[in-house]
Amino acid sequence: MSGATVLYDVPGPRARRRNALIAVVFGLILAAVVAFVLVTLAGNDQLTAQKWKPFVTATTWTTYLLPGLWGTLKAAALSIVFALVLGGVLGVGRLSEHRWVRMVAGAVVETFRSIPVLILMIFAYYLYAEYAVFPSLQLSFAAVVTGLTLYNGSVIAEIIRSGILSLPSGQSEASQALGLRPGQTMRLILLPQAVTAMLPALISQMVIALKDSALGYAIGYIEVVRSGIQSASFYGNYLPALVIVAIVMILINSGLSFTATRVEQRIRTGRRKETVMTADATGSAQAA
Repeated sequence: MSGATVLYDVPGPRARRRNALIAVVFGLILAAVVAFVLVTLAGNDQLTAQKWKPFVTATTWTTYLLPGLWGTLKAAALSIVFALVLGGVLGVGRLSEHRWVRMVAGAVVETFRSIPVLILMIFAYYLYAEYAVFPSLQLSFAAVVTGLTLYNGSVIAEIIRSGILSLPSGQSEASQALGLRPGQTMRLILLPQAVTAMLPALISQMVIALKDSALGYAIGYIEVVRSGIQSASFYGNYLPALVIVAIVMILINSGLSFTATRVEQRIRTGRRKETVMTADATGSAQAA
């Protein structure tokens, strides 16, 4: 019993041998699949140096990839900011003491969370074009930002609402005992804690917003996927172009996740230090 836990039993010798055999077999199958794919690609001249050569020249990047990357980052950054604001308002609204506020916020969240992002972008594009809301050169950009904001804002609202509801009820009770109004309790006590607790989920949603910006391809928006395909059309190297685009997106998303993890760690470390300092101060006061 000393080597076991409540939810997991340490495997014995036979189980370890079986697990090792399964791992080896799976590794061999995976290696065979990778080898088959590489041989097939090489047979179709997709791995030749000529196909990859355009990506070591500055012209390819300045003409195609960098403008597309700027379009992706611009749309994603703006929509994430708007989505956080919208999500905060709707998330708090769903917990309002006023029934009509809860109903309106809930209707908005459920509506836009249920509609695919691409549909929202297309609808916004034709709506803006019909009523000349934005200049023609900015139509696709505005539509992409609108679609991403409405969808991700609705999802973030649910994340924030669940984060607030997950907090101990003692937080609200203590704030009421101190005489704080409901708005002050939400703004000063509950919302900061909920955002910290839900930070990983919020970052995941930001990554989704960054990836979904590629859907702007359907309405003519110049982003990194579209620019990569344009590059491939010019040079005739679709596979290398898509691989480069995938690597760029992986690096951006990894950097975003890494930054979020560090921010979360610093926030949690800072709160632990504040807790320790408060406890030390309380102990010193009692001793005095």
